[in-house]
Amino acid sequence: MGLRHWLDARRHGDGQWGALLHPYQGRELVSLDLETTGLDPRTDHILSIAAVPVVDGRVGIARGFSCTVRAERAFGIDSIRHHRITPDESADGASVTAAVERLLRWLGNRPLLGYNLAFDVAMLAPHVRRIAGFSLPNRRIELAGEYFARERRHRADAAIDLRLEAICADLGVPLLERHTALGDAVTVGLCWLALAQRHRR
Repeated sequence: MGLRHWLDARRHGDGQWGALLHPYQGRELVSLDLETTGLDPRTDHILSIAAVPVVDGRVGIARGFSCTVRAERAFGIDSIRHHRITPDESADGASVTAAVERLLRWLGNRPLLGYNLAFDVAMLAPHVRRIAGFSLPNRRIELAGEYFARERRHRADAAIDLRLEAICADLGVPLLERHTALGDAVTVGLCWLALAQRHRR
């Protein structure tokens, strides 16, 4: 446990969100993805959040979390083309605070899995701190990093393409509704299972 986590546990461990700071004892991972108005956590906003549990060789879509978020500022046609969320759909979404609160209650202290997960965590960070009083403490697993490390051990001299499309093609996983939060969360979960199966042989 790092110093920051220890301090947060001392300060907030008995509070409303203290369970997030407890060590996780189960076997599930949670594959998380966000769609946003852009790629700058300092200025862009969350448009949708999705997460699915990954356990026992399965991605639990039926037990997943999905929420459209009301944008805090207007967004243009380039953003719509990317994630296919219109301003009208966003306007009907939950406030970002309500959405992140729901996510935290659903997520608990389970470890996170994602592709470019650091960006998603950075987008969530100010909202999590405002709600819970501390940064998201969940253990994180980056698909691209794990894929690179495992493949490098077996293909030391090969060029390894870390684009999600290339990882899916190599692992035989279909790209499901690319650039939607739920589609990408499920795809990353399936890639994780395929990668684990490959290196179990």
